[in-house]
Amino acid sequence: MRKKVAILATAAATVLALAGCSTGNKADTDKKAAKDDGKELTVTVYDDLANYAGIAKGWYANYIKDKFNIKLKMVSPNVAGGGSTLFDTRSAAGNLGDLIITGTTHTKKLVKAGLLSDMTPYLDGMKYIKKYKASSDELENIAGKKGVWGLTTGVSSMSPTKPSEGQDPAAAPYIRWDIYKEIGYPEIKTMNDLVPVLKKMQDQARKDTGDKDIWAVSLFKDWDGTNMQNAAQNMSFYGWEINQGTVLSKGNGKAYQSIIANNSQYVKGIKFLNLCKQAGILDPDSSTQTWTQIDTKVRSGKVLFSWWNFLGISGYNTSANTSQGKGFALAPVEDLNVTSNGASPAGGVTMIGIGSKAKNKARLVKFINWLYSPEGVQVSQAGNIACAGIKGVMWKMKDGEPVLTALGDKILNDDQNTKMPKKYGGTSFQDGLNPLNFKTVLQYDTDPTTGQPYNYNMWPSVIKASETKLSKDWSKHMDGATSTMDYLEKKNQLEIAAGVAYTAPEDPSVISTQRATIGQQITNTTWKMIMAKSDSEYNTLLAGMQKTVNGLGYKDVNKYDMKNAKAKNKMRKQVIKDYKAEK
Repeated sequence: MRKKVAILATAAATVLALAGCSTGNKADTDKKAAKDDGKELTVTVYDDLANYAGIAKGWYANYIKDKFNIKLKMVSPNVAGGGSTLFDTRSAAGNLGDLIITGTTHTKKLVKAGLLSDMTPYLDGMKYIKKYKASSDELENIAGKKGVWGLTTGVSSMSPTKPSEGQDPAAAPYIRWDIYKEIGYPEIKTMNDLVPVLKKMQDQARKDTGDKDIWAVSLFKDWDGTNMQNAAQNMSFYGWEINQGTVLSKGNGKAYQSIIANNSQYVKGIKFLNLCKQAGILDPDSSTQTWTQIDTKVRSGKVLFSWWNFLGISGYNTSANTSQGKGFALAPVEDLNVTSNGASPAGGVTMIGIGSKAKNKARLVKFINWLYSPEGVQVSQAGNIACAGIKGVMWKMKDGEPVLTALGDKILNDDQNTKMPKKYGGTSFQDGLNPLNFKTVLQYDTDPTTGQPYNYNMWPSVIKASETKLSKDWSKHMDGATSTMDYLEKKNQLEIAAGVAYTAPEDPSVISTQRATIGQQITNTTWKMIMAKSDSEYNTLLAGMQKTVNGLGYKDVNKYDMKNAKAKNKMRKQVIKDYKAEK
């Protein structure tokens, strides 16, 4: 999530920085330029997603050196302090990088300024770039100029109405299942009904351990923006999303809400947290702690509720805990309608392209093509994006199915600091991960070479080996479901928003100013409402916030956001139509 915030901050780069560049774009039409001399090539990579700067080292660097004779020299805004300064200065100098990984919102500016190359002259034999044409077409539309300017992140061959997530949706109400079991698996009809259940769980956990610092719910402020993000997560439990800053959208435009409406799903999220506060189950550190602090608490068993799979499940469900039946799992809330973004043929809102000043563009095109190939996906997305890595080293085919090797199992399911073979440098797997940090193909897509998803956690061999005391008990009480997604699909509790790579236009200056002021007011008042000691105080704060933001131009911002929300949903409907037509 912090990486996403960094992307958005970097995407705010100014037009002024680009104005210093050439406004033309010389197409690479000279066929002689397509020849590859084969010499070692150091490639400067400007990368908004990277958390590493300098020459890449380790097993991945060795792998692509052997395959392409290239070295990656990473330039990272995250390492340089964040913000748009690095983007602005390099753009103004006329050379952002040989490879460029940045937000799709920059595409039009980069093309107009002559900083991106059209890859068209180099596409002979580039099977995978052509396979994901919907992605390059989307960038062409954004650029407003014909050409193959790059590809986007997370492209998929799956239907846009199929979930883009694997076994566990990113956002859903996850609870400490072992404690829930201890109190007798009580019925939970709604999220508000979950509050007294969490109170019983908190009492039980404190009784079990003797620790008085265990809290059912804990909050943090790090990711707050124009709204309070913990309260906003409640929307994801009921099929809603913040389509634009002040507009909530359900499904593919089935319904819309104003974020400040009395009964909006955002306000319902505030009420849930206020009920937690009044019940005495809200961590008193909530308004001052950071993401790192709450993550540490979850990992050490001090928090019993999580909005996300990457907080509860990833943080606490170690093999040591799950083998004892301890861990986080989906709460059986009866009225759930969990939001899931569909797979996107056009990918996401980050792109990879080739800089106009790059040398040996033909080889860089080959490298990008490989990144989107089955081998490239498995190797480049190994580890953090749940792909299995190098075939023959970390995984292999056995009886027609992919299985992890002993080394792969140790690295991916136990200790990522395990050393790789000497052939690949002998350093730890973690230290040698792909520094691009760029997901090319959705990891839940099917790998055509194995017939199974790229994500090794979804391989039959891994699922069978991963059964634990926790998973067996959860399945028993959840209608025999094999995963969270399986349960939600069986219960018809998924609201899938078709996957699109929608890029909203930049806010006009007046809207931008109004949005910042209104957002601050909404976020600050949300925190006060959560901490309200009575319903009367809560209602007074809500009414005051509504009155204040309306006086700050909320109506104008909401009207602007509604236009963009409807445009996004119009694109979703078209994507579904196009996919059906292609099939």
